[in-house]
Amino acid sequence: MNLRRGATAFTLLGLSLALALAGPGAASATPALLSYARVTAEAGVELPRPAGPYAVGTRTLHMSDHRRHDPWVPSVHRELMVSLHYPARAERGTSAAYMTREEARLLLEARGLAGAVSAGTVSGVRTHAFAGARPADGRFPLVLLSPGFSMQRSTLTTLASDLASRGYVVASVDHAYESVGTAFPGGRVLTCRACEQVLTDEDRARVAVGRAHDLSFVIDRLTALRNPSGATHGHRGLPFSRTIDPGRIGVAGHSIGGAAAAEVMKRDPRVRAGVNLDGNFFAPPAGAGLGGRPFMMMGASATHGPTAPGSDWQGTWARLDGWKCWLTVAGAEHFTFTDLPVLADRLGLSDPAAAISGERSWQLTRDYTAAFFDTHLRGMARPLLDGPTPDRPEVGFPLM
Repeated sequence: MNLRRGATAFTLLGLSLALALAGPGAASATPALLSYARVTAEAGVELPRPAGPYAVGTRTLHMSDHRRHDPWVPSVHRELMVSLHYPARAERGTSAAYMTREEARLLLEARGLAGAVSAGTVSGVRTHAFAGARPADGRFPLVLLSPGFSMQRSTLTTLASDLASRGYVVASVDHAYESVGTAFPGGRVLTCRACEQVLTDEDRARVAVGRAHDLSFVIDRLTALRNPSGATHGHRGLPFSRTIDPGRIGVAGHSIGGAAAAEVMKRDPRVRAGVNLDGNFFAPPAGAGLGGRPFMMMGASATHGPTAPGSDWQGTWARLDGWKCWLTVAGAEHFTFTDLPVLADRLGLSDPAAAISGERSWQLTRDYTAAFFDTHLRGMARPLLDGPTPDRPEVGFPLM
């Protein structure tokens, strides 16, 4: 969900994937669209292939923080679902599922698309990660990803897989009760209790702070000498303490996940670099307290340009005291920086609110996010961040 100032949860839920394309009547889609969705389900839909040299492995971990009660359901402890994507030795085994059928059903239902696209089509999207593949030799930087409010971690799979293929261990986090539906062990599917409670900017700041604690907990578990357990599907996890370099940790998030990225950097000195993908920051004073560590903001020109109404990026920019980069993407909209545009393209849908295609959306998100982490976690020169380039005219650098 795009948590912009003055917007309500369920108004903005309808802006993702094709509800914005089909209008208020998306739930009663035309027969032509329904027919196309059925053909697509038979043919299969595939995410973009990662650009890096490594094969990609994946595991799913369930984590429970018994030190904290859940902020939305205080009678239980805080739980997280984490998808790990990592450099693997070879492309062997079964291609990992994109999401469960029930998660897909709830995602489509929340966006008024239950009659237009089948849950089987979405849950059956082919990924380029192999479940349980053996990790490649070496120690790699860790990048954590936090999705937008009400969004599932699966919607950042393309970015996670691409970073893993380039030599990163990537932990994508689902925060309990903050998505439209996330599968947990024991056949449980936790829905968005927080959506009923998050109404003001103060509430949104609370989300960002809570997620910062979640992300620090994930770092604790993944870098501990004793390996995390409790993975789904019977796996006990991998020896990530030997695969992750704890001195090279970054974080990125979409929408309020981007606010969480800044907040965890403020609170956890282990996190060396952060990215906000098209989200306001909410928790004041945004941008302060990072101790000179690098931060990048990348968003749609219309909503996060220097004069965009309702954006808090101008004040945040002034408070950032280290290496910083502000990128705007012309023709983008809020979900440009997730899997949703590329899935819409591959389902034969188009979004009049976004002038750039799904293919171009993920390419730009991939290129600039990878360049940022390559620069600041791996010490690699990436001129892409130096300023505008002719082959990427959509991307502006409003302040340098």
